Amino acid sequence: MKGTYNPPRLLLAATGSGAGKTTCTCAILRALQRRGLRLHSFKCGPDYIDPMFHTQVLGVPSYNLDTVLCGPAAVCDLLAAHADGCDLSLIEGVMGLYDGRSMMEEQDSTNQLALLTGTPTVLVVDVRGMGRSLAALVEGYLRFAPNQVQGLLLSRCKPAMFPVYRELLQQHCGIPVYGYLPPVPQAVLASRHLGLVTAGEVADLQHKLDLLADEAESSIDLEGLLDLAKTGRPFIAEPLWPDLTSTAAPVRIGLAWDAAFCFFYQDNLDLLRCCGAQIVPFSPVKDKHLPKDLGGLILPGGYPEMYGRQLSHNESMLADLRQAAAEDMPIYAECGGFMYLQQAITDQDGERWPMAGILPGESSMGQRLCRFGYHQLTAKRDTLLFKAGEQVMAHEFHYADNSCNGDAFTAQKGGRSWECVAAKGQIFAGYPHLHWAGAPQIAQRFVDSCRAYRKNRGTAP
Repeated sequence: MKGTYNPPRLLLAATGSGAGKTTCTCAILRALQRRGLRLHSFKCGPDYIDPMFHTQVLGVPSYNLDTVLCGPAAVCDLLAAHADGCDLSLIEGVMGLYDGRSMMEEQDSTNQLALLTGTPTVLVVDVRGMGRSLAALVEGYLRFAPNQVQGLLLSRCKPAMFPVYRELLQQHCGIPVYGYLPPVPQAVLASRHLGLVTAGEVADLQHKLDLLADEAESSIDLEGLLDLAKTGRPFIAEPLWPDLTSTAAPVRIGLAWDAAFCFFYQDNLDLLRCCGAQIVPFSPVKDKHLPKDLGGLILPGGYPEMYGRQLSHNESMLADLRQAAAEDMPIYAECGGFMYLQQAITDQDGERWPMAGILPGESSMGQRLCRFGYHQLTAKRDTLLFKAGEQVMAHEFHYADNSCNGDAFTAQKGGRSWECVAAKGQIFAGYPHLHWAGAPQIAQRFVDSCRAYRKNRGTAP
């Protein structure tokens, strides 16, 4: 049943990518965590890496709020469910405040999410190399379109300049400035071709987070932000997935989860558990064999090209995968997981690494993004997760291309279309990433297929 929700929440937006949203988000979360507050974090859009940093700060999963992949109603439901009982939910925006799918109109932007959910917004502004023009920039953001911006945070601001900037902005823009975060060279988070490096790869990450929190405690008005978080507008939502519950014994589903495979939405896992799955993590890089008594496999995206040698030389794991596929075990693979199931991966150094060889085709790393962004998928035939004619929104972000992308779906983006997704028996594999909250029935279908597999083999779930 639908209801009205108004949990304490803030959205940190920015003037553009690289302005310091993730750094400010992590600094504020860690500083407030020290106070013993109940906190939750979210990421606007499809990004996997920023939520990993949130998780490292708080020790609990971070969730994505994507109006394209999930739909506006589901985004409200997700926010209401995960923010319930928290002292603060902090949402990190994506790109610039008004950036979305269209250059000509506002479509699925950070600002649209703020308006949809009535969330007070704080604009993060990188002040490097700016003087009086800072006021013009901020005034432009405030006037460009209706928004929820109610405060500013100055990023990479030297302490001596903050009083000057604050006076300038208050005089010309009339908006509160909640503080600043100075450059912290000892806490820089590195980046590479898909954005920031993953949280698990950052040396001394917890120490760096503590350094950021130290700065936030001295330079950001945390009490002011907590007060602002209580001024949101109520929004309408309903309970998550009331029809997706299971009283049957759990079925074990293996989840590849390590440095090579780490891109999978937390809500997908929650949905699987709602349907009766027991998630069993394993490492294709380090483990020699698949876990025992599995009903299915999930191979997420990630960076398999960076671990080509380890994956290729782990012959016992590859043999287990081939055996599982030969036995018709349900297998779901996205992007890097899809590449892992194919014949080989050629990395950025030109080294070719044989892979599982379950699906035809090879992938090779390039210098430019391939088929980047959102698109709509339409099933051409019945597959493991979709029936012919069903549609779902998907997202791609990869530098690899492939000699055989599959043909079970038609992808549509603007005036372009192409075939994708390999659907062979009980395998569903392709470059597109799916957020299952946009099509929760596929979680039930996958778990049901895993149960049927175990039953057909004469074993209980």
